Amino acid sequence: MATTHDSTRSAAAHVPGTMDATAQERTFVGFVRFMAWAGGLSIAVLIFLALANA
Repeated sequence: MATTHDSTRSAAAHVPGTMDATAQERTFVGFVRFMAWAGGLSIAVLIFLALANA
């Protein structure tokens, strides 16, 4: 069954500009670094496959 939430209490508890986003920033940097490595590895594999098939 659905629960009801008191929206006035949670909205009053948050003060804009006070959130610590350090964990989110580290996660984003890690994601970008991983995607760069994955992209580079994919390109290297494709080049290897193209040269090995020639």
